[in-house]
Amino acid sequence: MKDHLTERQERILKCIRDWIAEHGEAPSVQEIGRAVGLSSKSSVAYQLDRMEQLGVIDRSVRRGRGRGIALPR
Repeated sequence: MKDHLTERQERILKCIRDWIAEHGEAPSVQEIGRAVGLSSKSSVAYQLDRMEQLGVIDRSVRRGRGRGIALPR
């Protein structure tokens, strides 16, 4: 599964993991964009959609929430 991630998606996944470890909750789309150098929210959203399809993140439980990203166990 992780073999299918692009370099950008790897950076986003690291950002999410690090943010959760530091803050106890997932980063917002805007915070992810700032951390990985993407200025467009739609670009971040596209990457998150792809990552969810690949099964590396889960947004189904909290869909529509600003920090609605979870990491599968």
